[in-house]
Amino acid sequence: MISTTVKYKLYPSLLSCFDRFERGYLDEQGLLDRINRVPVPQTEAQFRGASFEDAVIKGIGEESFDPEILSKVRSFLPRPMLKTQVYCEYQLNDSLIYGYVDVIGKMLAVDIKTTGNYRTGCFAQSHQNFYLPALRAKGIRSLRYVITDFKDVYLEEYDQMVDLNYQEGQVLRFCEFLEAQRERVTDLRVFARI
Repeated sequence: MISTTVKYKLYPSLLSCFDRFERGYLDEQGLLDRINRVPVPQTEAQFRGASFEDAVIKGIGEESFDPEILSKVRSFLPRPMLKTQVYCEYQLNDSLIYGYVDVIGKMLAVDIKTTGNYRTGCFAQSHQNFYLPALRAKGIRSLRYVITDFKDVYLEEYDQMVDLNYQEGQVLRFCEFLEAQRERVTDLRVFARI
């Protein structure tokens, strides 16, 4: 049961933008544009990632990808797949973190990722790990990232004991940033106003 009023509505890719901002890879205006949902053209990498997910899960556009990579990624999906694009939400203090996980089975959730350059363990601090406590009531015990660079397939798997301290601290800092920049935020969804 939610006991605290929700003041912020956040999603993992927005929190990832804040992470890039803190690391110096994104400037303040770029972060504000993301908060304000300023439209930007989809990159080829984003399009390829979405197309790959459709090929894996729905069988749409399979001919555009290496059949061995598709087969290998599919082999790591839960059997049976109970649902795809499952909505998740988790309340951390006065922040509601929400989003969609690609696939759930009886005890396993899977998120499919594409990358140009995979580094081992890079999802340990992912904000999508908040999906684990969000899905606990559905019986989900672990979250598996199935990652491909289109040459090979990599796995990272986290269970309900995952350490979320880094992500929790970042959520708090992001909310402080939002308050400091409140007058520059035009999309009020982030303040749970819409």
